[in-house]
Amino acid sequence: MSVQPSTTTTAATGDFANRLLDWYDREARTLPWRVPPGSRAVPDPYRVWLAEIMLQQTTVAAVTGYFTGFTALWPTLADLAAADDADVMAAWAGLGYYARARNLLACARAVVADHGGHFPDDEAGLRALPGIGDYTAAAVAAIAFGRPAVVVDANIERVVARHRRIEVPLPAAKRAIRAALAPFVPAARPGDFAQALMDLGARICTPRAPDCAHCPIADDCRVRGTSDAVRLPVKPPRKAKPHRHGVAHWIRSDDNVWLERRAPRAMLGGMRALPGSEWTDAPPRESAIAEVRHSFTHFDLTLKLVARESPDAAAEGEWWPIAELDAAGLPTLYRKLVDRMRESDG
Repeated sequence: MSVQPSTTTTAATGDFANRLLDWYDREARTLPWRVPPGSRAVPDPYRVWLAEIMLQQTTVAAVTGYFTGFTALWPTLADLAAADDADVMAAWAGLGYYARARNLLACARAVVADHGGHFPDDEAGLRALPGIGDYTAAAVAAIAFGRPAVVVDANIERVVARHRRIEVPLPAAKRAIRAALAPFVPAARPGDFAQALMDLGARICTPRAPDCAHCPIADDCRVRGTSDAVRLPVKPPRKAKPHRHGVAHWIRSDDNVWLERRAPRAMLGGMRALPGSEWTDAPPRESAIAEVRHSFTHFDLTLKLVARESPDAAAEGEWWPIAELDAAGLPTLYRKLVDRMRESDG
């Protein structure tokens, strides 16, 4: 492992940060949750936190519209804390990883109830909140409060693993990446420093085609001009995903369809959805009127849509106009099935 943070001189550390920040001052992305470099505005911890939760395992392009919609509906942390769970889950629909939305509400309510509506301003206090792990705590501490935290997301992992030639495969490399990055974090502008690294990874030090010629920290990069610029960081071998199966029910009455809310602790918990069976390893025997395949983080799912005459007598749900299903906040999996039925009706 070629990581020697202890030999990094003070001059080299300052120069790294200065080169990066000079580039960021010129090239920073314009994002709705970001205070641009040079602005006198103060970052809003609520907007910083909301964006960081939304961006987990999701792209900036996918998040931008959701962020704009959320902040229009709930402009402040107090507004979000007071929101109806179903409304928040509906607004989140399509963004995926729905536990984040449940934790979002839990965190907002904890900050209002236990912290007077103000986020803690250090990593330890932030990590104690629901849904906030090491990365999010560091990002909010640095960006919203100017704390010199070591922020490491996927883009920053890639930049640092290449710049310091870290050969340890992920995820074990995370500790080495943090140790290598820590000496470079400046006491001044730590939030801009973190966002500069994020932008560098998104725009210059990209996974497949790093643009080393325009990289502000290329001069002392240990893989510049080598095949390691693409090879690093070393990824662990992919494991085959298990495949599960399930049935959803299409229960129609005139121009309405029956929807139920999934159990809070289930996958897609708290979301409106078509009723159906548990997801298991065995394919169902029912004849389907439509079928979709959907990929989750840890497994793939084939979901068959089966027509039924009426809901179970004890089922709690609601009839929803088929023409207005876009407003029901269905998860992507069930929207796929609805789209199939609309295609067949059309």
